[in-house]
Amino acid sequence: MIIDSHAHLNFKSFEGDLKEVLERCRNEQVRVINVGTKLETSKKAVEIAENNEGMYASVGLHPVHMITETIKIRMDEEEGGFSPKGEEFDGEEYKRICKSEKVVAIGEIGLDFYYKPKTKIRIEKYKSEQSDLLLKQMKLAKELNLPVIFHCRKAHDLLIAILKKDPVLGVIHCFTGTWQEAERYLEMGLYLGINGIMYKQDIKETIEKFPLERLLLETDSPYLIPKGIEAERNEPCYIKQIAKDVARIRGISFEEVIEATSQNAQNLFGI
Repeated sequence: MIIDSHAHLNFKSFEGDLKEVLERCRNEQVRVINVGTKLETSKKAVEIAENNEGMYASVGLHPVHMITETIKIRMDEEEGGFSPKGEEFDGEEYKRICKSEKVVAIGEIGLDFYYKPKTKIRIEKYKSEQSDLLLKQMKLAKELNLPVIFHCRKAHDLLIAILKKDPVLGVIHCFTGTWQEAERYLEMGLYLGINGIMYKQDIKETIEKFPLERLLLETDSPYLIPKGIEAERNEPCYIKQIAKDVARIRGISFEEVIEATSQNAQNLFGI
């Protein structure tokens, strides 16, 4: 058994062949945490989890989908339809769907400053809006005693500062920071999620040095196809390629990586 701790089978890319993808997961003994990015995809993640053994859900409002007037929202067709002005966070509705026993985390939530406004004043307002949304969802996670799946892009300094003041258990999804930033997260008891971003950005030092008992494997399907996989779309079964390359970098066996990271996911998410 191996756990893909972050996938999006709840996205449009899998609408046409979800049944077949789920069957491949069962055959390959891959368990999956499907991660919401807004209310629509969060509900879909719960639906998939409730109707399929070995599937779990995480729910939350991704920072780039929040309602804001400081920047034009960049729509991703994979995530379905939503208002051009973004989504207002409805804490009570998210709490309601968290009543499902298959919901194991709040996320993905966090900070994303890859695209930002052009003026300093609007940038600061945008950062404040994202921080406020993050804190609301962290509060919900604490209230429900759930871990958090953090999205963080071009924002590690601010996320570290927030977590230092308001610590919470969770994982930094798709880690792209420096080894020094990884050390800060380790000090706060957080996990790191490793996926196909390792083929695009140099995180080799972190993969080598970060304690194995704090690493999770993820695909971020349908994105980030692992190197060596000939496919037009990523899917959870390709998690094994991530495990092979983590094993190669660390100089340990494939089996050791699978056993440790799957146990880590079970520990963090209670599955």
